[in-house]
Amino acid sequence: MSHVIQTQGPVSAPPTLIRPTSGWTSLQLGEVWRHRELLYFMMWRDVKVRYKQTLLGVSWAVLQPLMTMVVFTIFFDRLANVGSDGLPYPLFSFAGLLPWNFFAQAVGQSSASLVGSANLISKVYFPRLIIPISSVLIGFVDFAVGFVFLLGMMAYYRTWPSIATIVFVPLFILLAAGASLGVGLWLSALHVKYRDVRYVVPFFIQLWLFVTPVIYPASRVIGKLQSAGVPVWLYGLNPVAGAVEGFRWATVRSGAPPTSIVLTSLFVTIVLLVTGAFYFRRTERTFADIV
Repeated sequence: MSHVIQTQGPVSAPPTLIRPTSGWTSLQLGEVWRHRELLYFMMWRDVKVRYKQTLLGVSWAVLQPLMTMVVFTIFFDRLANVGSDGLPYPLFSFAGLLPWNFFAQAVGQSSASLVGSANLISKVYFPRLIIPISSVLIGFVDFAVGFVFLLGMMAYYRTWPSIATIVFVPLFILLAAGASLGVGLWLSALHVKYRDVRYVVPFFIQLWLFVTPVIYPASRVIGKLQSAGVPVWLYGLNPVAGAVEGFRWATVRSGAPPTSIVLTSLFVTIVLLVTGAFYFRRTERTFADIV
């Protein structure tokens, strides 16, 4: 007489039902934190893709602002004489280019991140916020390499910051990262629906450069504003102006900090982040259908 022994298989986890969001919904940042390992691997993937099959590799993180600095020095210092507040112009421009390049590259990559990840979005569920966030965070790799080169330039020109100012450097880089993420959230969500964004963003960034104190000192703009009776803090409505001017003050300048500009830029950055995140979450339910 034979006996049939039935074995019980492993107990599976209860299924998770995923429903599309409707209306204004919460940001669910806790869900992003639970997928932090995915965020790390997406960042690592993007870094490898960026420098894959390149002759110079990560050296491009220095060469790009370095070559731009040379061009700026020739045309805006030697020919146009825009000024540099008493600093050597190469050091002045490179200190402004570091946070600016961080912002410009982060906005360019985050704005196209959702469309570039179309296959992943349409097949796998995960918090879509991870995609533009990873595009912004990988900019810290290039910034770190460029910052080491800036330290070498500071040693060459014998211009050293005080301990009281250098401690603020991370805060100004976080300000640039927050501004780029806020703008990137808006543009990446709009890019899914309107593919014109890919053509607008490069032109948009080029114009933004000229209203940011990278090529010229902010003191020139502040002087014009004061002579016209316009409050100086209005210049901080450009969130990158506060990040660039604050970073330059913390690294290669002395004197009073640009407090009013930085505080205004911080306020604008918070507004961009909050509104961009909510708009992103509101439109997230349509990404897989139209991307």
